[in-house]
Parts: sequence; C-alpha cells; structure tokens
Amino acid sequence: MKQLLLTLLTAFFVQQISAQEAKILITASDQMVYDTKEFEVTEGQKVILVLKNIGKIPVSAMGHNLVILEQGTMLPVFAAKCGEAKSTNYVPQDAESKKQIIAHTKLIGGGQFDKITFTAPAAGSYPFFCSYPGHFSVMQGVMKVKAK
Repeated sequence: MKQLLLTLLTAFFVQQISAQEAKILITASDQMVYDTKEFEVTEGQKVILVLKNIGKIPVSAMGHNLVILEQGTMLPVFAAKCGEAKSTNYVPQDAESKKQIIAHTKLIGGGQFDKITFTAPAAGSYPFFCSYPGHFSVMQGVMKVKAK
C-alpha cells in the first residue's frame, strides 16, 4: 500500500510540470538507489525538487542527498572532495566546488525529506549524485535541460 501511494505521488508530481515550474520527486532508499535516474526540465524553468528518503536507517549511518553539478564536472574527482567535507554534510564549500554545484539538498535519513528550488540552467545534461561517502558510484543520474 505504501509503495502504491508513493507511486501515485510520484506520478502526480511528474504530471504537474508546467511552463512556469517543474515539480520533481525523487526517492532514495536503504539499498542506496534513487528511483529516478533521469529527469527533464526546460532552461530558465523554476524547478522544485523534493528528495524523500523512504528507508529506515538514520542519517548517521545511511544519509542521502542529491547534488546537481555543472556540465563537464568530473564526478569521481568531485566525489572525492565530498568525503573530506563531513562538517558540511559531505558537500564541499571551497570556492571551486561551489562554482560546480547548481543545487543540492540537505543530507537526510530514513523517513525524512528535503525540498529545494532553483532555476534550470542552459540546455544540456547535468549529473546528479549522492555525496555521502561511497554512494556516488551507484547513486547518480542526469538532469536533462531542454532548450526553450
């Protein structure tokens, strides 16, 4: 029943995409997976993204977030910096890293969610991933931005 409700909620959010804003719901689980590997928005569009952790494990042991990076960012290199950023929830805060981040959620544990709002950048493909140590290798996807 819970999975059916989640599926219906996801479908609702996906159908709510309009010219003015895109509403995206992505879930993460204790199995270290996002339910969505790719989503599409339009350049200049307001994007409202909700990340929900449907797992049970607390943030300290199985935290998840979603970090969207600029095109061309070397994901393995960026992810290596994340492991050194424990005090900032595994999101690096140095000037170079900040330039590469389009948007990111907070680090959340089982049963928690976070909502972020940002403006879609220029047309192209932008990687997203979980920056919790060791998760990026399996928890990643692509935000595709289409031209107006």
